[in-house]
Amino acid sequence: MTNSTTRRIFIGAATAASAMRVWGANDRINVAIVGLGGRGRNHLNNYSQLPEARVAGLVDVNQAARERSQATLKKNTGETAKEFGDMRDAFADPNIEAVSIATPNHWHALSAIWAMKAGKDVYCEKPASHNVHEGQVMIQTARDTGRMLQIGSQHRSTPFKMRALEALQGGLIGDIYQTKGLCFKRRKSIGTKPDMPTPAGLDWDMFLGPAPLRPFNELRFAYNWHWFWDTGNGDIGNQGVHELGIARWGMSDPAWPLTVYAHGGKFAYDDDQETPNTLTASFDFGGRELVFEVRGLLTGGEGFVTAPEGGAAPLDVKIGNLFYGTEGWAAMTNSGFQVFKGESNELVLEDQPEDRSDATGLHMQNFLAASRSRRYQDLTDEIANAHLSASMCHLANISYRVGRQLTLETGPKLVNDAEANKLLTRDYRKPYVV
Repeated sequence: MTNSTTRRIFIGAATAASAMRVWGANDRINVAIVGLGGRGRNHLNNYSQLPEARVAGLVDVNQAARERSQATLKKNTGETAKEFGDMRDAFADPNIEAVSIATPNHWHALSAIWAMKAGKDVYCEKPASHNVHEGQVMIQTARDTGRMLQIGSQHRSTPFKMRALEALQGGLIGDIYQTKGLCFKRRKSIGTKPDMPTPAGLDWDMFLGPAPLRPFNELRFAYNWHWFWDTGNGDIGNQGVHELGIARWGMSDPAWPLTVYAHGGKFAYDDDQETPNTLTASFDFGGRELVFEVRGLLTGGEGFVTAPEGGAAPLDVKIGNLFYGTEGWAAMTNSGFQVFKGESNELVLEDQPEDRSDATGLHMQNFLAASRSRRYQDLTDEIANAHLSASMCHLANISYRVGRQLTLETGPKLVNDAEANKLLTRDYRKPYVV
């Protein structure tokens, strides 16, 4: 019997066992963390502090990352977890009940799909997918298997942002005609590096997974994978998808736009980065629009440069959102929310976070609660909505890459544009096929 046959049998058994699981009020959910880089370490620290969860699995293609995470877990909780080099072995383990994915973007969809088919509930980092096709398959798999699939857009579980968006949707600034997302996060040049032998302890083939097979290069590993089309989506699909999701939220989460147009470039640097460091995208929703900007070079923010007379200084928005309505406008960053109304720009509302801590823990608690209730409707950023936010990033990148406006037909299908439609998916490397 081959290893792949054995794995399929184990996954089938895990699915049956998980389907019968009924959570007790005091049970801890055994979670495996897949991907133990920077964001994965954040997952590890958050789950270590949640009484609803137990970190039972540590999964990474890099042995050194597993060892570091094991030491962190021991320090945090006094416990250790089972280690896995291949995520499929973790999914086949009946002791693993949920999966938290912090891999590079090109692995989000396939790892989530495999995990759900193995009977696991899934928390998956943003963006939901690496391309539009993957998000559609993720939704279908979640519905077919009855598993929970939360995407890591923690702003959806941030109390002051939830209050702010409820107020905007209630007509606080009138009818919203434009929302704007800004990602002016400073990004320095990544430089150039030659290909080199794969470091010991790293499964480079598994790291690449669905992406084309290429020689190991340090710039395609660790954080810089964001800036290559094989594995990342540029900053609009990195930091930017948070703000784009909030911009959609301000418009009451519309589905597909009528048209998409994006332009920009990789300016100032001569290096190996493929994705643009400057990008402006416009999404036409018919009578209102969503605008998104990426600017990784030196820049100021947006919003008022001087305070209204007798009022507080408006937020300087570099990473955040602006909302424009028929009666006023509003600004939001992680530091707070402000609303100005009328011709005099009177400050009528100001709100701030209760504390400055990351809301990821709250978002994970929401995921764990839905895993108990078995109601995907309880998730604050369930896959069906998060797929649309991610797809806006993908459509903007497609428009940029083909150099023209996209017109949408039914759902994400593009009118009379074979070149652009091809970029809705990718050529997958077997056996890593979505």
